[in-house]
Amino acid sequence: MSSSFPTLLAAVESAPGSPPLLRADAGGNPVGWAAEHRDALRAVVAEHGRVLVRGLGLTEPSVTVSVLRHLAGDRLMSDREPFAPRRVYADGVYSASKWPPNQQMCMHHEMSYSLEFPGLLLYACLEAPASGGATVVADSPSVLRTLPAELTERLEREGWLLTRTYNDEIGASVAEAFGTDDRAAVERYCRGQDIEFAWQPDGSLRTRQHRSAVVRHPADGTRCWFNQIAFLNEWTMEPEVREYLVDVYGADGLPFNTRFGNGDPVGEDVVRTINEAYAAHTLREPWQSGDLLLVDNIRTAHGREPFEGPREVLAALGEPVRLADCSPTGGVRTA
Repeated sequence: MSSSFPTLLAAVESAPGSPPLLRADAGGNPVGWAAEHRDALRAVVAEHGRVLVRGLGLTEPSVTVSVLRHLAGDRLMSDREPFAPRRVYADGVYSASKWPPNQQMCMHHEMSYSLEFPGLLLYACLEAPASGGATVVADSPSVLRTLPAELTERLEREGWLLTRTYNDEIGASVAEAFGTDDRAAVERYCRGQDIEFAWQPDGSLRTRQHRSAVVRHPADGTRCWFNQIAFLNEWTMEPEVREYLVDVYGADGLPFNTRFGNGDPVGEDVVRTINEAYAAHTLREPWQSGDLLLVDNIRTAHGREPFEGPREVLAALGEPVRLADCSPTGGVRTA
């Protein structure tokens, strides 16, 4: 353990309703600060599940990319099967997902629909919005304990299903999601990721993947609510958008939707219950330009609040973790 860990841990500020906050003095050298304090800062994340670092002055993209890479130990991974586009700043470093600024981005765990996902998320705010736009976080073990036992027991037993439709009209295209529009390459990827797929007569692609809703944290075995059941469900769409998409593409042609593991629909009441559990444990701190947020992607869910004005946040996906290493439940294949 780095000798600076006790110092950093003691300096972490905790206020009700806000994520843990650490004020850093980088002396104008954020890259050097990151290199010196990397192990200690990672230990703080292991202790708290998330931490906001203020004072690094991360407002220049190239410097910020260097800081993110130092803190991730160059163990960055590519964004796979994205549901919203991102701008690429550098290998493994992206913009935040492009989501309508006037809409809430529901709580979720990054790439929880994949067999491999980031264990660590790193966000840097180059430019804070005029209002709103906080990246909110919630403790997933606490959310799991808050949810009705009947619901969690069912999802822990059955897992959850994610269905997606890719076309060139709405949502992510095949090329955006898989990095190629070559059918053979897409099919190889799907087989390797245990994703069922079917090409449609109009050239669109429909996929279906069965994943666990609850996993154990690989560090200590803590049971964590880890999924995107509510976020990627049809009932999170604006009502008029959902009605239009169902009318044009049919109920089975939505760009994304979720179901219980046995195929039953997830109702609006279930989505509301899950989001209420997230809300009960949500922590928020408005971004300031130059801030850095580190999130344990398994232990901590995250979302984004609506905002006004320009907002530039960089995201890095670090520490790849295999689902098989998280003791998932529900009998879902993990490799």
